[in-house]
Amino acid sequence: MRYRIREIAAQAGLSEATVDRVLHERGGVRESTVHQVHRAVDDLDRQRAQLVLGGRTFMIDVVVQAPPRFSDAVRAAVEAELPALRPVVFRARFHRPASPDDLLAALDRIPRTGSHGVILKAPDVPPVVAAVNRLDLPVVTLVTDLPASRRAVYVGIDNRAAGATAAYLVQQWLGERPGDVLVVRGEGAYRGEDERAVGFGAELRSLAPARLRIDIVDAEDRPSAVHAAARAALRRHPGINAVYSMYAGAGGTTAVIDAFRAESRSYSVFIAHDLDGDNTPLLRQRLISAVLHHDLRQDVRRACQAVLRARKVIPGPQPWTPSAIQIITPHNAPPARLGPD
Repeated sequence: MRYRIREIAAQAGLSEATVDRVLHERGGVRESTVHQVHRAVDDLDRQRAQLVLGGRTFMIDVVVQAPPRFSDAVRAAVEAELPALRPVVFRARFHRPASPDDLLAALDRIPRTGSHGVILKAPDVPPVVAAVNRLDLPVVTLVTDLPASRRAVYVGIDNRAAGATAAYLVQQWLGERPGDVLVVRGEGAYRGEDERAVGFGAELRSLAPARLRIDIVDAEDRPSAVHAAARAALRRHPGINAVYSMYAGAGGTTAVIDAFRAESRSYSVFIAHDLDGDNTPLLRQRLISAVLHHDLRQDVRRACQAVLRARKVIPGPQPWTPSAIQIITPHNAPPARLGPD
């Protein structure tokens, strides 16, 4: 075995006895626990560079409730950034809860697993705020905030400014031409998207009060549902000539573009969020006008530093400055998926 049972148990958040039973196939262990142990070994393999470094070791739990493409991006950013945090050694456990109940259970379980801190993306709802407040651990909110909770600090962009930037770009592209705006967002009480919507609406009303804003919600995280909702909106609103997609649903951008084609309609401007495997090729093909992007690896680095400040390893108060919003056009788009570099 490449790792000691103690290391695997810490990574998995399980007892050494349970890990020993799984590794030696003694039975009497649930299948989900067996998978948990094997995932822990896979995590240790990916984080192997960290294990050979000297220095104090901190275990962080990364809890992300989001569509798979975003949670995968967060995981890749964390694993890419860990070696740069030396001489402190960070190891990470990843949780991708599938439901609100899973999310609450994961948060309640973390204090019993030797964690030093939590990086969290979750909806801003009272049960989640209460669960965060029960944690006797530093919690750093990522991308979307829980301001009513006892979290240590929020790390990410100013989402209200991002929404206002999108409205500004839409108006700059449309100019004096008529046209209403289709706004696409994900389902759930995510403060980040709520703030983008507020910023977008306020700026659009200021710049072009005559333009209508038509919202559709991806309540199922399913491209076909987005496609159907977009087609229905286009039929009801013949004046739609622009799109702002503020969320991270897999295939959502393509679904909206296909809806325009299916309705034999065109648009003059399309603003999306995040360079990824969906948006980067669409941007280079000029099917998207611009993408609002931020450096996820930098956010992860700041989140880890915030955990260290909360634990008094780094002196001083928690600083807060929003992450820079990058405006990516076809002229400065990467040739392939940018990822969290």
